[in-house]
Amino acid sequence: MAKYAIINQETCIGCGNCEEIAPDIFDLDEDGIAFVKADQNQGSVPITEDQLDNLIEAIEECPTDSVRLSDQPFGKQD
Repeated sequence: MAKYAIINQETCIGCGNCEEIAPDIFDLDEDGIAFVKADQNQGSVPITEDQLDNLIEAIEECPTDSVRLSDQPFGKQD
């Protein structure tokens, strides 16, 4: 089953943990706030299966719980 990720940029403190753990998934913008690279933080592009372990680790290491995970695209939440 596909997994989708998004960063809550309102709570992100820009510590860089997610980007360090999963640089293929995350980056920091010009203000130092994290975002999902594949879809410019829209939560619409599935995370590849080979990236899931790093994604889970990034979720666990986020001090503000800003990395969010879903089984469906974030624009289509019920």
